[in-house]
Amino acid sequence: MALEPHPAVVDSVIIGNGPSALILSYILHGHIPYYNASNPHPDPVLHNKLVRSPCLLDINVQSLTKHFQASRLSYSTQALPINVLLDTLIRPLADTEPGAFRTCVEWRYEPERAVEHAVLGNTAKAGGQWADNPVSASWDIGTLSYAEMLSLPGYSLSDHYKVSGREQAAEFYRPTRREIASYLAAYPEAVGISGSFRSRSEAKGITRTANGFLIASHDLQCNHLILASGIFSHLLPARPQLEPLLRLPDHSTECTPPLLVVGSGFTAADIIISALSNRKIIHIYKWNPDDHPSPLRACHADAYPDYAGVYRRMKLSAMRYLGQSSIISPLRKRKSNPFFHSRDWDQSYEGLPNTYIKDVSIHGEYATVTLQGADGRIFERDIANLEYVIGRRGSLEYLNKDLQNEVLSSGLPISDDAGTISGQSLRFKVERNLQVAPNVFVTGSLTGDSLVRFAFGGCVFAAQNILLGSLTSTQDPESVRIEKPNDALDDQSNKYRLTNGHADLGISRKARSASKDIEIIKSDIWRNSGWWSGTCPAL
Repeated sequence: MALEPHPAVVDSVIIGNGPSALILSYILHGHIPYYNASNPHPDPVLHNKLVRSPCLLDINVQSLTKHFQASRLSYSTQALPINVLLDTLIRPLADTEPGAFRTCVEWRYEPERAVEHAVLGNTAKAGGQWADNPVSASWDIGTLSYAEMLSLPGYSLSDHYKVSGREQAAEFYRPTRREIASYLAAYPEAVGISGSFRSRSEAKGITRTANGFLIASHDLQCNHLILASGIFSHLLPARPQLEPLLRLPDHSTECTPPLLVVGSGFTAADIIISALSNRKIIHIYKWNPDDHPSPLRACHADAYPDYAGVYRRMKLSAMRYLGQSSIISPLRKRKSNPFFHSRDWDQSYEGLPNTYIKDVSIHGEYATVTLQGADGRIFERDIANLEYVIGRRGSLEYLNKDLQNEVLSSGLPISDDAGTISGQSLRFKVERNLQVAPNVFVTGSLTGDSLVRFAFGGCVFAAQNILLGSLTSTQDPESVRIEKPNDALDDQSNKYRLTNGHADLGISRKARSASKDIEIIKSDIWRNSGWWSGTCPAL
């Protein structure tokens, strides 16, 4: 049976096929979110407002969230207000009393409200970054988010486990990347939206026309453009001098010579965690905890023993390197992280903070690198492979230059170009409007909120404007913006920078769910601590 040809003109085109694209496509197929008053939200002020206007595509975010900062309940101060709102409606008090309240959102199928659209993704299956693993890290490392935070509407992760014949996830379970990739790949077919998806389909040459937009690579025209391509699509490249090291044969199953890992974030940690327990690792990383801390620092040892363990080794190495003698091995502590027993760290891990690779010498299948420490000392190490993972970025190079300028212009100096988009590239702009140019919307991690749980708000905003009539200017709409003094925005941006958007990983949710949290949550110290706010990559 021949497949039906895709139309040359659609109302909307979504660039990217990750979680936010899946959520938005689900809505544009006619699945409309409503507030379910029969499952009232524990915030009575929010409940009373939503009872009067239950359709979540017809909401005033400023009105609904203006009391959040004064509320006794914990609401994120770093995620965008609309993302916080949808998150708390879908999972009320998920951080402090997980499972205590049922979802306040019901999804009603209203096919007459469906909008014809196309989803263009360059991965083989739906899932975005979850479907692609450009480094040697294991697919079986636990995600940053707990299982209940990763479910999409209409077909939950629990449903997928049931269909797959596996046991349901226990409370506080961190599913593996492999599990989430499988879930997201199955999602379009499970909820009946697969007809809009075009996989292995890289969009290029998108321009604004008199009638909307033209995606030149697909000869496809649309009225609305949604950017859901994320900020983790590619690794920052190594400088040319290091490229020969990246071409060395794979020696991942060998113990010697060592593996050289360069980077201080989650991807570097994933590679270290994935390495053979008896393989030596040389780890070069940036160490500046006051101004540019590693995102691993925010990981609580109870909730994220693996990431917290890697950060602890980095910290110990930095202390030794700085000549501090009063260092206590984590194995000598009364409450030792079990991750430290996964290998002989003293023998297999060498941390080299703020070290520079001066020269590279290739000899056969191996190499020697000449290194310069922060103190100026020159020394050499033999290595078998290099994993260069100093960061990931997104790209908007599929837009033409004029459209790139429209999207990126904010009235502020722009340090990022269209090929290196980070979580902060559009943050200033989206804090005022998620419509970053006329009829151009951003969702997912491009907004700076990279947790899957915070993807719903941007999708609802885009759907609201597509279904109910798009805004024609980029003035701050009442439906998305919360008035804040400039110093409040500056403080928020500074907190986002210092925590690398990962302030919410610093406390174990196992502890947070204890009954004492009901009283702690009322405390100003607790409310202002910021542990529950922020964003994470690859989550």
